[in-house]
Amino acid sequence: MQLLKLSLRTRIFISMTLLVLLASILIAAVTIYQYKEDKEEYHKERLERKEDRIQIAINNALKSTTYPVNEENLTLIFRERQRIYQISEEHSLPINIYGLSGKLLIKSEGVFTKDTTDTKLNPIILDTLASIYDKKYLVKSEKNGEKFLTSYTYITDIRSKPLGILNLPYLEDDNLITRELLVFLQRLGQVYLLMLLLAIILAYFLSKYITRSLKTISDTIDQTRLDKRNKRIAIGDASEEIYTLVNAYNSMIDELEESAVMLAKSEREAAWREMAKQVAHEIKNPLTPMRLTVQSFQRKFDPKDPNIQQKVQEYSDTLIQQIDTMSSIASAFSNFAQMPAQKSETLDVVKIVGLALDIFNEDYIIFPSEKEQIIAKFDRTQLIRVVTNLVKNGIQAIPESRIPKIIVDVFSENGEVVITVADNGVGIDEENMKKIFEPKFTTKTSGMGLGLGMVKNIVETYNGSITFTSQEGKGTVFKVKFPKEQLQ
Repeated sequence: MQLLKLSLRTRIFISMTLLVLLASILIAAVTIYQYKEDKEEYHKERLERKEDRIQIAINNALKSTTYPVNEENLTLIFRERQRIYQISEEHSLPINIYGLSGKLLIKSEGVFTKDTTDTKLNPIILDTLASIYDKKYLVKSEKNGEKFLTSYTYITDIRSKPLGILNLPYLEDDNLITRELLVFLQRLGQVYLLMLLLAIILAYFLSKYITRSLKTISDTIDQTRLDKRNKRIAIGDASEEIYTLVNAYNSMIDELEESAVMLAKSEREAAWREMAKQVAHEIKNPLTPMRLTVQSFQRKFDPKDPNIQQKVQEYSDTLIQQIDTMSSIASAFSNFAQMPAQKSETLDVVKIVGLALDIFNEDYIIFPSEKEQIIAKFDRTQLIRVVTNLVKNGIQAIPESRIPKIIVDVFSENGEVVITVADNGVGIDEENMKKIFEPKFTTKTSGMGLGLGMVKNIVETYNGSITFTSQEGKGTVFKVKFPKEQLQ
């Protein structure tokens, strides 16, 4: 499970390295196994060759002897002129000759190996030798830590009549073959060590090449957003699988852009429908009292009434008040819906903020007018709208039982212009903090709740931001930031 948590590049690197390592181990194991098989075959064939030559030498000895050729004379025949020793030395192999009953008749006195000759053959060997077709029997054995391959064959006369049993104990000397194997494995190990180093280097670059396209795709997918235009992936040389993945992603991006356009259109339509409902609702509110006032005046109108002038005045005041309400509603929605056009107008922010505050002409609005100039690029009208809306919002947040106090400040910070508006109002509770910039949200009995939403819209249009801090019962501080130089 830990391997699955590794990156694809690491897994490819480890897999290729292990593949070469396992291949080298497997080849070494097969080589050792093949060595054992070849060694056994080598010793068997070597013993057979020696056996054939010794049989020829024995047959020559039988032909050249002056003794009658029979089982009883085998000892005399091979001791004559020490023929058994000559044959043994000539072929570098100890020789034992047994009678047909299994009794040891003559041996080469263990010249070449430690004498481990049995004086009588095992009856099983006699029975097996008599039953097999080619009259040749091989026995593997181990004595004193040495491995032997012993052959048993019949000695026959010219008429193929068995005279005795030839026993050749062959010592399997593996020193030379083992040395050759070690030398071979050493050379093989050097070759595979070089191959392993090459495989590691190749695996590193190959895994990097394979995962390069995947990393490009991964990075692009990480940057994919619904609210912006996403880049299509363009990859040069890549495998068919990568091309399939890239084409699938690019198709998804096309569909995503179409869906985003449709969603934006749907959201705009829904927003305007909701806005239209709100406008209709707000306009109906003053229309109802206006209708009732007109109807009441129509029923009660009497030109001869001595108080007619006063009633007309009250009637006119009521209508004018409701008309003003409707006008303010229309202005509020008009201001909110109007998108500010970006203008590269160089102005003194301190001066413009001061002009905006002159509209209120209130002593409780504190602004240090002696501050130095702060030159920035902004739209004069929109800047005034931002300041007046924030100040107005602060004034409305102060209860009547409290002496109002509004502090406005302008300063520079990290290449940005900062405007703060602090009030000593009731503050904003935690439940309303997330909704404070939403259109139509308001905690006041009057107003449309569009002021802060409009301010946020203007500030963000000029690459700025608006934040606030608030304490319930103590007041709120709004902070507006925007760059001195607008991005082109």
